[in-house]
Order: sequence, then structure tokens, then C-alpha cells
Amino acid sequence: MTAEERKAAIVQAAVKLFSEKGFRGATTRELAAAVGVTEPILYQHFGTKRDLYSAIIESSCRVQEGQTDPQLEQARLAEDDRAFFTRLGELLLGWHAEQPHMLRLLLFSALEGHEYSELFFERQIVTYYRVLTEYLEGRMKKKVFRQMDPLLAARAFTGMVAHHGMVVTIYQNHDLGGRSAEIVAEFVRIFLDGMRTKTA
Repeated sequence: MTAEERKAAIVQAAVKLFSEKGFRGATTRELAAAVGVTEPILYQHFGTKRDLYSAIIESSCRVQEGQTDPQLEQARLAEDDRAFFTRLGELLLGWHAEQPHMLRLLLFSALEGHEYSELFFERQIVTYYRVLTEYLEGRMKKKVFRQMDPLLAARAFTGMVAHHGMVVTIYQNHDLGGRSAEIVAEFVRIFLDGMRTKTA
């Protein structure tokens, strides 16, 4: 492996270990063993466990910041509410399904009061809500949606979808089955029925 490849492998292994034991529970010995290197080699790439934790959050933020979903952007520009919220719901559930270790790691980070949970919140969650509230504000100005606090409305939609994703990912509860498309469609229907004005 090149130095960069080994560094990336360490970060990947650390995500899984931190998600299982938290920042405080995972030891550098366990981290080194998970990657198949010695502790001195681990320290060559990351001086402290905190540096490694920082690299994980930074890496996640960079990946997310560099992504723009074409379907979501197309729906936003067309002001197609059903398409916009359907795609947003798909992306939210997709992230929960594809990133279970990152979800657990972020929960550990917040519960342990780790400062990098704030970094993730500021760079990812705040940006997400800014995009969503701007869309909602635009639809409210055109009187398509009822007047209300757009951030509250954004959290209402996100809460429905993200809670379902967490129940499935963290608690492994599959009472609703694996029909993600139908579930997203129903969440969107519930949300839009509550948001639209009588004339829309």
C-alpha cells in the first residue's frame, strides 16, 4: 500500500471500530489490529486517536460536500414538490442503509460530547436544513404551502424519514418490511397533504 492507501484503510477500519465501541471505548491497539498494522505504524499516520477521529469526520464531510444529486436539483428547479420530497426521502433512507457504521459513530460522538460531532452538524446538517428551508420558503411565498416556520416544517419531514431509517438501522426493526419506495411515497403524501393550502 502507498501511504495514502494505508491512511484510507485505517480510516475505514476505524469507522467500524468507533461505531461499535465509541471514541472512548476503542483502543489504539484494537485500531492497529483492525487494520493489520502495528501501533507505531498507526502513529506514523495519526499522532493521536483524536487525530484519527477528526480525519473520519473530515473525510465524511468532504464526500458529502462534493455531491449534488441531479434528480433532487431538477425537482427543485421545476418546483415539483412530490418529486423533490420523494427524492429527498430516498436519499435520507439510502444514507441510513448504506452508512450504518457512520450513523452509529455520529450517535456515539454526540453522546460522548465529542467536539467533532459539532463539526459534522455545522458542515452537514446545517447545510441540509438550509437547502430544505429555502425550498419551503419559496413555496410558502407562492402560497402553495401554508405559512409556518420553514425550519419546523423541514424537521417534521426529516423526522419522519430519519426516524424510520434509524429504527431499521439501529434497532433492526422491519415491521414495515423492505418496501422503501412505498414508505417514502406515504411519508411524502402525509407531509404534502399537511403543507398544501386549500387552493394549491
